[in-house]
Amino acid sequence: MKNQNTFELLAKIATRAAAGITIGTLVFLVGFILVRGIPYIKPSLFSFTYNSENVSLMPALISTIIMTLFSLLIAVPFGVSSAIYLTEYAGRGNKAVALIRVTTETLSGIPSIVYGLFGMLFFGTYLGWGFSLLAGAFTLAIMILPLIMRSSEEALKSVPDTYREGSFGLGAGKLRTVFKIVLPSAMPGIVAGVILAVGRIVGETAALIYTAGTVAQVPTNPMMSARTLSVHMYALSSEGLHTNEGYATAVVLLVVVVLINMVSAKIAKKIGCAE
Repeated sequence: MKNQNTFELLAKIATRAAAGITIGTLVFLVGFILVRGIPYIKPSLFSFTYNSENVSLMPALISTIIMTLFSLLIAVPFGVSSAIYLTEYAGRGNKAVALIRVTTETLSGIPSIVYGLFGMLFFGTYLGWGFSLLAGAFTLAIMILPLIMRSSEEALKSVPDTYREGSFGLGAGKLRTVFKIVLPSAMPGIVAGVILAVGRIVGETAALIYTAGTVAQVPTNPMMSARTLSVHMYALSSEGLHTNEGYATAVVLLVVVVLINMVSAKIAKKIGCAE
């Protein structure tokens, strides 16, 4: 009994220490970025024109929003539709389904620079898109597709079978049951997966350098090159001439991610309350 109490005490101390280290690391990182970046945030950074005298981040901010929307527009329909098929239509114990799931998990672990090289060779060279917003969006869509598929699949699997059985009992067909009963019930989990995908898109750098390029301008068509906020921050830091502006860009990027997460969380909460 004494040994058990000692073990429980040590486990409690270890978990609290781990939680403290994690929270402390997060606070240190956020605080470091804010302290180094906030003093250099000025109105000129939000100018629509980028030049050597004023390394404005506004073109990168607009490009980030456009890139995020394009990537989600491509990946979400395919990811959710694939999850619906795997969960609702494919037979349980299907070997093909098991193979797809293993492949999806494998794709999730591939480094982003590999996706960037693939996007450069296939979209940029083979399809002739070059360094463009469209090439970057398709590359990011492929990157986040496994994440959306797995999160949507888990959300659909979490819906109780009694919902389906009740719908079938009332005479509804398979398609109506899926889109009227199952999918709305799983929507909060699907939205959570989309939030994670957005975070990966906004923070991606390596894949976009090889596909979307680093041109600091507001893209007026999908075939133009564009840089996102993360690429903009990397470019400023690597050049070594505008390091302070790079920290200011990091602050803006941090605020953008927090705002996206807050808005998405509210949307998911409203969807859940509506159910």
